Amino acid sequence: MIAIELARVYGFCPGVRRAVEMVEEHLRERGPLATLGAIVHNARVVDRLASCGAQGVRALDEVNAPAVAITAHGAGLEVVEEIRRRGLGLVDTTCPIVKRAQEAAHRLSEAGFTVLIYGEAAHPEVQGLLAWTGGKGHATLVPTDAPLPKGGCLAVVSQTTKERDAFWEFVQAVVGQGQGVLRELQVVDTTCPETGRRYRAAQELARRVEAIFVVGSRNSANTRRLAEVVRATGVRTHFIESEDEIVPDWLAEMSRVGVTAGASTPDEAVQAVIRRLRELGGDR
Repeated sequence: MIAIELARVYGFCPGVRRAVEMVEEHLRERGPLATLGAIVHNARVVDRLASCGAQGVRALDEVNAPAVAITAHGAGLEVVEEIRRRGLGLVDTTCPIVKRAQEAAHRLSEAGFTVLIYGEAAHPEVQGLLAWTGGKGHATLVPTDAPLPKGGCLAVVSQTTKERDAFWEFVQAVVGQGQGVLRELQVVDTTCPETGRRYRAAQELARRVEAIFVVGSRNSANTRRLAEVVRATGVRTHFIESEDEIVPDWLAEMSRVGVTAGASTPDEAVQAVIRRLRELGGDR
């Protein structure tokens, strides 16, 4: 019999849970709506909400429902204004921590700072943050790509799902480059503590098991990073989207395995993986 241990912290973070519950409440009480992108980066959740009347769209021109939901990743102020201009109902599920980052980016850009975002430029959250800077923002993960306005002011914020330690290493590198160049530098730590809690719990779990199953969609940046953190511990790592991907041979000669999940992974996906592991000889 193989022991199965679940990470101390895993799955939906409060911001994601709040976003899903807001959409579910609207569907239940007011009927169909459109979601401007995926509410969360998890196919299981998106498909379930779609079956209840949440139509995913890429642009406002595609909306044929009376209301629009902004995703947990947030959006630019101009998107909110356009939704209202079109007379559509607005369900703003932006994560409160992302909202704080947006407010910081807007306030600093209004104060004359060039805003540097530590994050992935193509990520929806970062795209929204850039929009809040009014064209005064730049996103990168590479310190040498940081814009250093000579004699000017630079502010640094972070994509919320980035690791806090990595963010501060980035800041230190920018500080080193900016000495003698910048007039002023401001830093606002907008990283989310929930992300770090999942990473630390996974690292703790890795010390007690022979393999870890990381559950979540491959288009989820936070889940991909969680899998990277687990692999870095040296434990055997299986990054899966569903229980159907589990290969029975993975459990050969195992005595104890672990399970964790990204912040956008619903409880039912985790429980489905545990059920499958039990069927293959696991015990929890």
